[in-house]
Amino acid sequence: MNNQKLQPFLKEFHSINPDQLFRLYQSRNIHFMTIMDADYPSLLKEIHDPPLVLFSQGNLNLMQRRLFAIVGARDSDHFAENSLRTVMPDLIREKLTIVSGLAKGADTIAHKQAIEYGGKTIGVLGGGLFHVYPRENRKLADFMTKEHLILSEYPPIRKPEKWHFPMRNRIIAGLSAGTLVIQAKKRSGSLITADMALDAGREVFAFPGPIHHKLSEGTNHLIQQGAKLVSSSEDIFEELYFKN
Repeated sequence: MNNQKLQPFLKEFHSINPDQLFRLYQSRNIHFMTIMDADYPSLLKEIHDPPLVLFSQGNLNLMQRRLFAIVGARDSDHFAENSLRTVMPDLIREKLTIVSGLAKGADTIAHKQAIEYGGKTIGVLGGGLFHVYPRENRKLADFMTKEHLILSEYPPIRKPEKWHFPMRNRIIAGLSAGTLVIQAKKRSGSLITADMALDAGREVFAFPGPIHHKLSEGTNHLIQQGAKLVSSSEDIFEELYFKN
């Protein structure tokens, strides 16, 4: 991370000494890249509003691997966890890196299962790296900074705002060749992620659910609208395409 590159993005923090902040980031192993850098993720560049800057902690090489997003409801239940276990071992066996948002519920399930099955995972935050939300995922995020990766388009000292999270979703979708929604209400941030994946020309997948369950309304609607119904990992692999 270059101090001169960092300074244009710190204008709003005029009361903070950029050199001190730069040293703090170095001490926390925080890296910084712009859209002009060679290692900026190529798929993310393809969306219509890619972030100009990405802050990260962890294994940067993961952004160059085959990425697959898994998102869902914050109040996802055992149905989501059990459904995901039907495909996660094969996703990891095929060396897909799992991307999600480190939120409660489905995101947490996705990150933890990826780790449990020996895979790699990337968490995209809705605030700066110093402000993991929800707080109960701080321990998970700390672990991911050592062996996996967490990302944000916001400077590490920026606290999350409500409007950050829909913006965060475009990064999750933009990094990934496909997005799987495992549970979602009729109006859900997960559906925003699915829409952004479609806008970027990526594949969208969904687990079907019981027709009377509120957390199935969103996923069943996605399937009605053309998302690929997932009953096994083969339903995912036959649609995915990864650029070399």
